Amino acid sequence: MWAGVIPAVTTKFTADDRLDHAEMERCFALQMEAGCDGLIVAGSLGEGPMLSHDEKIEVLKTAQKVAAGKPVLLTVNEAGTREAAAIAKRASREGASGLMVVPSPIYHTNPEETVAALRAVAEAGDLPVMIYSNRLAYRVDVTVDQMEELASDTRFVAVKESSDDIRRSTEIINRLGNRYDLFTGVDNLAFEALSVGAIGWVAGLVVAFPRETVAIYQLMKQGRREEALAIYRWFRPLLDLDVSTYLVQNIKLAEVLAIGSHDRVRMPRKPLSGERRNAVEKIIKDALEVRPKLPSF
Repeated sequence: MWAGVIPAVTTKFTADDRLDHAEMERCFALQMEAGCDGLIVAGSLGEGPMLSHDEKIEVLKTAQKVAAGKPVLLTVNEAGTREAAAIAKRASREGASGLMVVPSPIYHTNPEETVAALRAVAEAGDLPVMIYSNRLAYRVDVTVDQMEELASDTRFVAVKESSDDIRRSTEIINRLGNRYDLFTGVDNLAFEALSVGAIGWVAGLVVAFPRETVAIYQLMKQGRREEALAIYRWFRPLLDLDVSTYLVQNIKLAEVLAIGSHDRVRMPRKPLSGERRNAVEKIIKDALEVRPKLPSF
């Protein structure tokens, strides 16, 4: 159902902490122009837990306006299942293409609770669901056993695999075949995941470097592995910025330097400063100085 590069976009704020829809439209359009295959809003990178339900729906609508018919998914990352079901219903009413569902980021559910919560959200929204499995960030592992248990519900269509263990991708395919559209959700494991069967990439640094991200995916799809690997090796220091407590600030700073955006975040986050900002700026500027010429594909 879904495949390709689907950016987990950032949420833009004005200086007085309201949604900056004009800048989001501009940045989202860059993703579409580069050939991305959809958008995911209000995720971890999109500061979803810091947004009200009304704001989430506003960002969804802005993305839908820009996506020109390509899928736009809303991330469900609420602490409680009741609230998660409520935003899933609203997303359905507003025409979301699907949901990316995170187990509660506050209460660390056991396997039985995890499956029950995911089922409840899917039933409430009655939309296609991408299961977001990220045991490092959220301390809940949606295992292959749980994926198999959920497979009887056809609303579960995809998995964003972010366990940080590349072996998991092969385990999913070996156990479940093509039952789920398999996406990688870890930027600095993307080449490896695409090599072993992932058909999509929920990407982060793509928001600052959309053409390079799409080039890697398309070259891999065409079997041009060495060309893709050359770009990926250049990209790796940047992709590492996604695997950090400061991923939001890191990637928004990359947007500042690469596409002329701003790096406002919502508190308690603050923009990078001091030595940390200098270090991240150097990584980005060094990469920009040797930015590769992309092959046609």
